[in-house]
Amino acid sequence: MKILKIIALFFTVTLFLNSCSNNDNGGNPINEEELITTIRITLVTNQGPNVVLEYRDLDGDGPNAPIITSSSDLLANATYIASMVILNETESPAVDITLEIKEEDIAHQFFYQVDSGLNISNITYLDQDENGNPLGLEFSFQTGEPSVGNMTITLRHDLDKFAQGVSNGILTNAGGDTDISVTFPLGIQ
Repeated sequence: MKILKIIALFFTVTLFLNSCSNNDNGGNPINEEELITTIRITLVTNQGPNVVLEYRDLDGDGPNAPIITSSSDLLANATYIASMVILNETESPAVDITLEIKEEDIAHQFFYQVDSGLNISNITYLDQDENGNPLGLEFSFQTGEPSVGNMTITLRHDLDKFAQGVSNGILTNAGGDTDISVTFPLGIQ
């Protein structure tokens, strides 16, 4: 009978410890990082046709390389307004990660880095988080004379938005984790 009491006590303690350890974050559900398979950026200008940039990597870290496309070159000396859609297309229907980024805007920010040979300037954030800091799902930029080069777009999570230069789009001091970083080859004609 004593052995049965010890076994019962063991199971009770084990059950109690497991129930406590499954929620170590103060009762808040753990929001695991979502899989990003697709980034679609629509660039709009009143000087010509829209341009769509797309990154798709349906197998994630699998053996297939991502597919990066642009519907056309950018126009020289034009202003573009950009908006992004972020998806997980491994699910059916596709999960719109853009909505999660907007809901967790305080913890996210996009950064844009342009090669010195690509004539793009005046990159400006057009959206903000609930504290008034940049988010970057929407942005604008100005093209210059014809050129070719790369624009790298990086999404950071749990960064320090108050670090020096971060609100101006400087990635160096942001900290946090990179959710995704994509380099788009671009041409300006």
